[in-house]
Amino acid sequence: MGAGTMAVGSQVNFSFLGKTFFIPLLVSPLLSVCLAALLYLAFRLLRNYFGITKEWCACIGESRKFVPVNTVDNAAQLSQRLQNLDVHIDHETNCQQHYTGHFLGVNLQTLLDFGHYVSAGMVSFARGLNDTPKIVALLIAIEGLSIKYGMIAVALGMAIGGLLNARRIAETMGKKITPMSHGQGFAANLVTGFMVIVASRLGVPVSTTHCSVGSLFGIGLITRKADKKVISKILLSWILTLPVAALLSAAAYWLLSY
Repeated sequence: MGAGTMAVGSQVNFSFLGKTFFIPLLVSPLLSVCLAALLYLAFRLLRNYFGITKEWCACIGESRKFVPVNTVDNAAQLSQRLQNLDVHIDHETNCQQHYTGHFLGVNLQTLLDFGHYVSAGMVSFARGLNDTPKIVALLIAIEGLSIKYGMIAVALGMAIGGLLNARRIAETMGKKITPMSHGQGFAANLVTGFMVIVASRLGVPVSTTHCSVGSLFGIGLITRKADKKVISKILLSWILTLPVAALLSAAAYWLLSY
């Protein structure tokens, strides 16, 4: 929009941009919030209906506690009281929630882990399906560049960029928006993949990140564990990105025109 406005002014088709780009960008995360919340509630109802329970690991071992004494004579008593058997929950990285029971003869936790990997692959496929063509569209202006090789170049660039500096984004998405169990992460992946794939089939450019954040926030609303401060920062970055990009592209076009 920024470069186009500098180039042709009012000839930019703003009504088309509004219907095709802005409305989907606005509606898709809101739909993701609703769908993820409903899907997670449905999964939870099914889990309770089939009697599937959760189990936690507990760490049992000796712990040492400081017991103040008034005289040296009580030193022996102190050494005895220091050794106590204690039960506590370990760090989250070492102690995770697991589902018990079987579904169709398969251990439910194993089945869910497999489904989680598949659904993550579904989101990755959906991102390539929707995000890669957006960037290729900017390369079509280069004469002699085929769409096929443009797709390959963009896919390689996205993969390399992800390998180099995706950890911080992954930490924010996976841990800071809301704490998640295996089932909640699976539900969020399903909604994100579904939303982006359907949008791609309709030819509508949406943001995979917007849909994913919406799905995570929807689950966080149901569990009441969503971090609203993190969400507000993400929303602010979304609001600022569009006008900043327009201003930068307008400035770049103006500079390159002289």
